[in-house]
Amino acid sequence: MKRFATLIAASSAVLTLVLPFVGGSGPSFWQAAPHVSSLATAAAEATPSNDFVATDTTIEALEAELDTAAAARRAAIELVGGNCPSPASGETASVETRTAGDGVITGTTLDDLADFAAEYNEIRIANCLLPLPAANFRHDECMLDRLVWMAEDPSDDPLSAWGHIGSERSDGVPSIGCDGNLAGGTGDSGASVATKWWESPKHQLSLYQPDYAGAVAGMCVFFAATHGGVGVTIDEPQSFMRAAARWGSC
Repeated sequence: MKRFATLIAASSAVLTLVLPFVGGSGPSFWQAAPHVSSLATAAAEATPSNDFVATDTTIEALEAELDTAAAARRAAIELVGGNCPSPASGETASVETRTAGDGVITGTTLDDLADFAAEYNEIRIANCLLPLPAANFRHDECMLDRLVWMAEDPSDDPLSAWGHIGSERSDGVPSIGCDGNLAGGTGDSGASVATKWWESPKHQLSLYQPDYAGAVAGMCVFFAATHGGVGVTIDEPQSFMRAAARWGSC
């Protein structure tokens, strides 16, 4: 029987962290506050990782870091009489859902994108970061192509083709599509993968860009997901999601 796993992988990128500056012409208040441990470096490389193993201790430590960073951003804004941002309005872009694997696989749905966008912005607001306009969440067909390529791997191991560009399918079919931050597992949704990416430091830097000081109106988050997959002895159920997302210019 096909076994189901929780999947998460970081998109490869080189990111620079800039400490906040109050007053003068320094970085925006909406940038990341000082982080400790791995988030305190001046530059960090988010190298690909095909799995994310979190213990209670690491989760508690990360939550403490995130709370400290959000509190510092909030304090800096309140110091000059400001407030943390309010929710963004509007609707996400449209999605044309497609199927693959003789109907076994369902591609990104409108609910997937809307749920991801809502949770992504809720997380940003909770951490005193500017939300993106709802219309700036876009479906990405190229990332979907790669997720479908993974889901169509005729293997009883969901990790068989899982990973960034360079991973291989059990039947040798060449890789197609585009890379992104990856997450997934049984019972996942657009909202839950948004949370997984925030709770992983490398993914947080890559996808949420907490140190970004520019205008968010010109930035987009691209997203794709699949439900189900092709197996040998049994197919993956629709409750099994693979998802990909990336930050970039609209």
